[in-house]
This record gives sequence, structure tokens and C-alpha cells, in this order.
Amino acid sequence: MEIQLLPIHWVYLVFIGFILALLIKRRDTTMICVVGIFALGLLATETLSGSVSGIFNSFLYATKELMGTIMIISIVVAMSRVLIRTGINEAMVAPLTRFLRTPTLAFWGIGIIMMVTSWFFWPSPGVALIGAVLLPVAVRVGLPALGAAMAMNLFGHGIALSGDYIIQGAPKLTADAAGLPVSSVMEASIPLVIVMGLVTTVTAFWMMRRDIKNGTWRDGLVASGTGDSGSLLASDEQAKVSLTPKVKKTLAILIPLLFALDVVAMFVLHLQGGDATALVGGTAVFILIAVTLLAHRNQGLEQTTSYLIEGFVFGFKVFGPVIPIAAFFYLGDSAFTELFGKILPEGSHGIVNDLGVALAGHVPLNGAVGAVTLTVVGAITGLDGSGFSGISLAGSIAQLFATAIGSGAAVLTALGQVAAIWVGGGTLIPWALIPAAAICGVSPFELARRNLKPVLIGLGVTTVVAMFLV
Repeated sequence: MEIQLLPIHWVYLVFIGFILALLIKRRDTTMICVVGIFALGLLATETLSGSVSGIFNSFLYATKELMGTIMIISIVVAMSRVLIRTGINEAMVAPLTRFLRTPTLAFWGIGIIMMVTSWFFWPSPGVALIGAVLLPVAVRVGLPALGAAMAMNLFGHGIALSGDYIIQGAPKLTADAAGLPVSSVMEASIPLVIVMGLVTTVTAFWMMRRDIKNGTWRDGLVASGTGDSGSLLASDEQAKVSLTPKVKKTLAILIPLLFALDVVAMFVLHLQGGDATALVGGTAVFILIAVTLLAHRNQGLEQTTSYLIEGFVFGFKVFGPVIPIAAFFYLGDSAFTELFGKILPEGSHGIVNDLGVALAGHVPLNGAVGAVTLTVVGAITGLDGSGFSGISLAGSIAQLFATAIGSGAAVLTALGQVAAIWVGGGTLIPWALIPAAAICGVSPFELARRNLKPVLIGLGVTTVVAMFLV
């Protein structure tokens, strides 16, 4: 049955166009999303009070949906702070430094360590956890500082964050926007993340070795590692809390073991989505409390609260811009009916789904067109320097195209997620590269320039692979 499109559908589509235009111009999209929510509310309720209330209620809805993700990130960051200040992070990675004996081993070793760390801690805390320890080792064996920054950046903010298989913040956002189970998006993303990761890192390493050999390599060093994350790390280092070497070594073994047991439990108990996140989050809280009490002794109770506050400040600072944007895109699905009532036509499954049905009847689409479109849309949404702010849009458009094509919703959603996070999550946009660049003391603009060709080549190859999977 053909769905009749109402003015609400067209207004929603127009605002998506506005948002894309602002992203291309590298402008903030929060205000236009709020105006879009107001306009949809005004059409739905036909009252000024209803539309104004709809703005606040949509924020509450988005916050409720995102709260699990915000909480896990905040808690993990809080835990990472106490590990840095006690020096446990150094003890955790110290045994690995003996294997980084050549520039090649240093590049791939730092990258793989960063990837694994980022799965559990997220990339920004991961950079702080391992950067200060592994960078001097890498430089000592001949890997340029910019090469180390590339490895940390591509493996952490690229591979690990685009899949996000442990914390599951990214797949939850895209899956919710596309109306799909988180598990389906995660499964569909595996081949795409592998292809993107392999092509990008191999290309980046080959280009680095070629330019070093030809004498055209520029290391992009700056006078000192400045910037927010560099200052934060410096303050963490200055606030070191003493623990005995034996205690540090014991905790350095026990903490990774606890997280490894979490992974085993996920497989054995078939935990996914919120259940898996809750397990990691609870473990992180337990580690935070135990280490803080050991390190600060009589001040442990107060310091535990202090670390949690640091974590929550970080979490809400990261997701503050995401909530209004997510609120708008959630209205494209079930949130609209929940907030404004049954306004849509009989048989409607949401604004985005209706647009997809209409598109299927008027525009000839196929898997190739859908894959290219999702890569472009994902990349454009990443131009604001936050890989997360636009993945809800990628999920919504993936649902629209999949409805029109008749298949491939999970693959297209995962492709949009991969493109958005690789571009905006910290591998191409200079202001998103500051954590890795600051730790390594290199220019974020030079790091972005070195990443550009490998990431674009990777996106091209990954898009072609997605065409065959849709």
C-alpha cells in the first residue's frame, strides 16, 4: 500500500538537506536541529506550546536513549584517570615495549596495542594510557613521531572506534536511527571494518616508508605537545600517586585479566548491546573504586567521587552536541509517535520509512548507488570533527535506501558508520586529531595530511566491497 506523504515528511527531508549543507560548510548543526524539531512539533500539534514542549521532550527522549553510552564512556574515562595517575598504565604496557625493536615493529605494535586498548577504553583515554609510554620507545628505535601518531590514530580512532565492538556506543547510535538490532549492525560492520583497516593502515605504512626512503618525509614536529589532551596528560603526570612496584605489577596483570574475563562472559552468556556494556561498565567501576582506595587510602572515598566527576564532565562534554542532533533524527522513527501522538498516515512506520517507500516507487535504486551514497553521507557528516554527531543521520538514510532497494539495511548502516567515524572521529579533521597529535608533539594538520590519501583509498575499496554485500 502506498503511503501518502504529509507536509511533515517534506519538512523533515528539507531539514536533513539543511543539516548536510551546514556540515559541508563545517558549521554547527545544533540550532538547525532544534528548529527542525520545533517545525515538526508545530505541524504535528498545531499549537505553539506543544511544539515548544516537543523540543524539551525530544531532548529527554534522546538522552534516555543515549544514557547507557554516555555512562559507559564517562566511567571508563574516570577509571583511566586513576590508572594514569598511579602509573599502573605504564606497568600494563611495559612488557610490550621489549617487542618494539624496529621502526616496522614499532608502527604495527603501537597500532595493535592502541586498537585493543581503544576497544575497552575508547581512543582518547587510550592515547593517554599508552602514548606517553610507547612513544619514547618508538622514537628510540627509529619510528618518526608522526609515524607513531599515525599508527595510534588509524588503529584507535579509525579501526577500533568505527567498529566499537566492546563499548558499542557507535553501533547503538546507528542501529537505533536505522531501526535495527545492534547485533545486526555489528555483524555487518565486521568485513567493512577489516577491509577499511587493512587497506588504510597498509597504505599509510607503505607511503611512510617510501617517503622516508626518498627523503620527502616531513615529521611535522612542534615545539611541545600542546593542546587540551596534552595539558590533561601533563596534569595527570604531575599528580602522580605512589604505589609500590609490587602492587603496580599485580594490578597491571589483574586489570586486563578482568576485562578478558568480561569478553569471555560475553561469548559464554551471549551478552550483547546494553548487557555487554553494563558488564564492562560495572567492571570499570569496581576497578576504579579498588585502585582509588589502594592509592589514596584515607582520601579514597573523596577521590573516588572526584574521578567520577572528571569522567562525567568528559562524557557530557563529548555528547552534549550529539543530544540535540540525535533528538531530531530519532523523530524520524518511533520517537515521533511517542512524543506527538498518531499524526502520521495509517500504515506508517515512521517518517524515514515512509520516505523510503515513496522513494522506492519513484527512483530506481540499486546496491551500488546506495553504497556510494552512504559513504558520501557518512563522510560529510564527519566534517564537523565529531564522528558521532552524524551517524544517526547515516543510520536514518541507510534505512531509507534499504527500504527503497529492498535489502541491505545493516550493511548500509554499517558503511555509513564506518565512513562517518573514519572521517570525523579523529583521522582526517585537524581539530579531531588533537589527542594523538598532542601526545606525540606533532602538528594535527600534518597528521591529517598524512592520513588523507590512505583513508580516501580505504573508503573507496570498502565502498566497493559493500556493493557486493548489500
